[in-house]
Amino acid sequence: MASDVQRKIKAAAAGIGPFSLRPLLHGVPLSENGDNDEDIKINCVEYLAGNLYIGTTASELLHFFGIPPEPNNPDQTPTFILASRLKPPYSETAGANNGSRPGVQQILLLPRVGKACVLCNSTLSFYTLPELTPVDSQVKNCNWIGGVDLNESLSDPGRSDTVTILMSLSRRIRVVRIGEEAPRVARSIEFAGSTLFVRRDSIACAADSRSYSLLDIDRQQKIPLMSISSLDDSQPGGPFGQAQNIAGPPDGGLFRSSSSASARPSADIHGHSRSTSLGDFISRGIQRHDRRQGDGEDLAFQEPDTPPLSRSPAPPGEGSNRAQQNKPLPAPPPNSGELLAAQTATPPARTMSPAQPPPPAPVLLKPLIVSPTPDEFLVVTGTSPSDPGIGMFLNLDGDPTRPTLEFERYPREIVVDGGSADSSSSIPGGDEEGYVLASMSKESEDGVHHGLEIQRFDVNVGEDEAEKWWLEVSDEEGKQPFPRAPLGIRSLLQSEEMVFESIVQRLCSRRFSPFKGHPLTPTMSLKSNDSRTALSLERLSKEKELFDRDESDDEQLPQGWEATRNQEGEVFVRRLAKTPSRLAVWAGSNIWWAIRNPLLVQLESILEGAASKAQQPTTNTLESRRQLLSLLQTIKSRDPKTELEFLTLNYLKQRAGIMLLATFLSSPEFPFTEAEMEAMEENLLDGDLDARVVLSMIPALRNEIIVSRKGIWIYGGIKSLVEGYISAEKDGLVIQGVGSLAPDVLQFLKRFLTAWRKKKGFGSISDEVFRTVDASLLLVLLELDQNLTTGQNGRVRKELYELVDKGVDCFDRAVDLLETYRRLYVLSRLFQNRRMASEVLGTWRRIVEGEEDLGGEVVDEQKIRGYLALISNQALVQEFGVWLAARNPKLGVQVFADEKGKYPKFEHAQVVTLLREEAPDAVAYYLEHLVFGKGNTAYVNELIAYYLDIVITNLQTSSDARDMVTASYEAYRALRPPKPTYIRFLSDNAPPNDEVWQSRLRLLQLLSGGHDYDAAAIRQRLDDFAAGLGGAPPQQNGHSGEVNGFNISRQQLLVPEAIILAGRARKHESAIRLLVHRLGDYDTALSYCLRGGAALSPAGARRRRDSDSSLPPTWEEQQQLFRVLLGEFLGLDDPEERVEQTGNLLERFGGWFDVLEVLGMIPDDWEVGVVANFLVSALRRLVGERHETLVAKALSGAENLRVAYEFVAKVEEKGPVVDAGGYNGDDGNEVLRDEGIREVL
Repeated sequence: MASDVQRKIKAAAAGIGPFSLRPLLHGVPLSENGDNDEDIKINCVEYLAGNLYIGTTASELLHFFGIPPEPNNPDQTPTFILASRLKPPYSETAGANNGSRPGVQQILLLPRVGKACVLCNSTLSFYTLPELTPVDSQVKNCNWIGGVDLNESLSDPGRSDTVTILMSLSRRIRVVRIGEEAPRVARSIEFAGSTLFVRRDSIACAADSRSYSLLDIDRQQKIPLMSISSLDDSQPGGPFGQAQNIAGPPDGGLFRSSSSASARPSADIHGHSRSTSLGDFISRGIQRHDRRQGDGEDLAFQEPDTPPLSRSPAPPGEGSNRAQQNKPLPAPPPNSGELLAAQTATPPARTMSPAQPPPPAPVLLKPLIVSPTPDEFLVVTGTSPSDPGIGMFLNLDGDPTRPTLEFERYPREIVVDGGSADSSSSIPGGDEEGYVLASMSKESEDGVHHGLEIQRFDVNVGEDEAEKWWLEVSDEEGKQPFPRAPLGIRSLLQSEEMVFESIVQRLCSRRFSPFKGHPLTPTMSLKSNDSRTALSLERLSKEKELFDRDESDDEQLPQGWEATRNQEGEVFVRRLAKTPSRLAVWAGSNIWWAIRNPLLVQLESILEGAASKAQQPTTNTLESRRQLLSLLQTIKSRDPKTELEFLTLNYLKQRAGIMLLATFLSSPEFPFTEAEMEAMEENLLDGDLDARVVLSMIPALRNEIIVSRKGIWIYGGIKSLVEGYISAEKDGLVIQGVGSLAPDVLQFLKRFLTAWRKKKGFGSISDEVFRTVDASLLLVLLELDQNLTTGQNGRVRKELYELVDKGVDCFDRAVDLLETYRRLYVLSRLFQNRRMASEVLGTWRRIVEGEEDLGGEVVDEQKIRGYLALISNQALVQEFGVWLAARNPKLGVQVFADEKGKYPKFEHAQVVTLLREEAPDAVAYYLEHLVFGKGNTAYVNELIAYYLDIVITNLQTSSDARDMVTASYEAYRALRPPKPTYIRFLSDNAPPNDEVWQSRLRLLQLLSGGHDYDAAAIRQRLDDFAAGLGGAPPQQNGHSGEVNGFNISRQQLLVPEAIILAGRARKHESAIRLLVHRLGDYDTALSYCLRGGAALSPAGARRRRDSDSSLPPTWEEQQQLFRVLLGEFLGLDDPEERVEQTGNLLERFGGWFDVLEVLGMIPDDWEVGVVANFLVSALRRLVGERHETLVAKALSGAENLRVAYEFVAKVEEKGPVVDAGGYNGDDGNEVLRDEGIREVL
């Protein structure tokens, strides 16, 4: 509610109240010749359809006609010209002089019937509207006219063809109907001395010189209410609160009619207490009287010339206080006091003037009655003109309805404006504020001041709250009160709309330039000199140029477009900024409009006051800040009801936010609290202020602002305010950069810009705004992340990552900033958001290659490897896969070997060729993948050659390596059986990260596997290597260094390799000799005799099917191999080992040996026990073989006997066979014998 604003602002808006005065007509020619204008006063004013009617104390009626301003110059006010100066007729009173005559007392306009009633010196005259042509009808001795039903519209032609008014005579009131015909008296009411009436339907609140009463003019009933003066104890007309019959006599009054003379049924009226309402009284027996029209009504008035007007419903409350008695009252004594601005929610206790000795007679106060709503009357009571007055609200039953009002002095005149249902309000609409304006005088140090006391009547006011305003008439400069004369005030029949040009200038959109002295300065970016970034963005820049070219074609602005837009904006705002007013204020010869001050004018004065305080000492600075925040909180709680109010609240939020921001930036010695910063941030966001305007207040970020050809359009008032701040800046602030900003400013900008980014997607916000916001936010986050320590910047860095990960609209500028701040990893994340894989990998490559990245984020080769698996560009994968293979061969090969990558698979030959050219060290790893992983044997020879190169080169260049290999042989030989194979022994004891040892294991794995490779070439390389180490000297036991073409000397360091190659070449003697004498691997030697070369392959290795070397040896070959092995065992150097291994061999595999041959090879000096087991098993084998032979022979004899028997039996069964074709004894017998045998068999 607006009342909340008024209550919370309190006295801060002193001087800017809810109303102000605007000239209506100055210098009214009160006298015809202009000589004695000071002696003539204005009594009453009325306005209708551009016609201004003024009644003066000189008994003249002035008619002015208004000429509207030119359409192209709406700032001007209408010009009024004098159309006529009339002297209404009146009756001279004997002994009366000109000074005692009141003049024109009332002007009552009745536009619905086209007539005007003018009361001049107690004589009522009638005229036609609007030219005031006299009608030959007059009424003398009339005290007052009015009483028009405020629930009806006098200007609505659809209501009725007549208007009912009340006419006060000396002893009674006449109810008169005015229409096309002559005015007719409807009825007479006995009410003597009435001076004022205000009517709602049939209920009227009336006053005489002493008291107020409620009347029902239809039923002619009266309930006395109260005395006007609380010191008046008399009760004229009966006790208060009791209903009375006030029907006039049948023939009484000036107008006679048959209706008034006819008998009317009287009501049985019973007295009742004050609490009994008029409605209850009527319901107890008063029946509504039928009103007859036209039957015998007095036709004393001349028939009007105005055509009849129809009757239609009208909004309630029309024409509050339409006509008031301007009967001269005694001049009030001067009073003093200061304007109070508080109103209590309940009737406050009144503190009256100090008790005075009772005067001989009570002071007569002027009755004051208005109707603020269709169901209420407001009456004023008091004690004297110099004491406070009390306003009481009564409903149509006479009961109080709301808290009372207090006036500092008893008013001369009062009017109401606004309210929940006041159709006479200056402001249309049912929810507008309701005000009471009272004309009075106040004493001050420089004399008596005449003005208007204004207060709200439609709110319950708490204590100690300013709810009153004082409005005076001032000169043009607003310095001195002008004039020093009482003010008259009246609610006119028709309102007039006026435009506040100050509002137009503040709310119209204007083009704003954030750059000091350069309205069209483009964004100045700090371009990076990094050529690699420039190359990576070349493609996007070309696309952007095409887009900008298309966009620029669409934005070809016509000449004068800005002036046209300004004019259209002014027309739009001027239409909204029209404020109607129907209150006229006059003093001397000048008349003003009392016009509602728009909310913008009232609240902006508070902002201006706060701004002036902010430039003063510390206490005022803090006070102005709190005042601005309080105002913002108040505005936030108010919901706009009109389009103008919506614009006003947005404007005030923006203005207050800018002023707070200026205070925040310019007063670092008085830091804002967290709550104050949040309130400022929230206000800047809620006010829909362009973020670029906020950034223009910060010189360090001003260069980040992007402005299109159309520019930035903001409220004109905001433009002037911000330009004032910018023009007051010191030169050189822009050059200082964002690093010069205080930490709290950076934190505020971070929060504000982050919140602003949430508006993305709103179609009403241009792309330039978000490009500016993103660039500024990125710059602020980079600065914060750079300045904070590692423990503090975790949250900032997270926000930085989130910003670039979600994407920024200022892509090019973001790249420049990240390059400038050397934040390569963040730059790569920015590229990732744009799916720019090439730039991402290029940036990571710069980091891996050692280029400085101030963020300290870790980017390693493994990260690049993982990212390559996520992209589908094969060329890009090839480029960075080769680069990675050159740096980290093992990791780089994984790129080409990956089967799950999104990119198309590479051909093996292509990869091998590519790696040979670009990353030779990675070839072996890729070959391993092909051979071991994919089982591709096409590259086995090349891989073996690679391993041989590594192993041989290491042994040739390192004596330690040679010693280590030799030591491994000795250590293996020293193992006691059972022991693993040498390859297993080597694998278990190899250093984990030694490439040479791992290469040798891989070499052995390839050689012992079932792969096809060039064994001869490999053997030749081994021989050459052995020869290079010192030749092949004769061996012990007479063995030469060459056996079947194989070097088995002790200079051969690669023994397992030589064994595998010998077995592959079926050079079994060489393989067995190396196994026995160089490795001491007796178990493998035994297995070799049984399985041949397959014994050297690891378990599970596949066997070749295309070579004899992969076939197991035959029995004869096994016997030969065992004989060779026996000879090698007999040639062992260690006697114990020789005896042990020989005995073991003969005992386990004696079946493959000939006893005689073994006995011939065994030395004679050996004990029999060494070969005892062999001999026993041999003899047992011989005995078994003999027994088996005997059994086989017996079985063979039995089988022959059975076959012979079966043959004879079959022959007998068949019997002889006769051959009819001839008989050949020999052949036939042979055939018969053969068939018989076959059948038997």
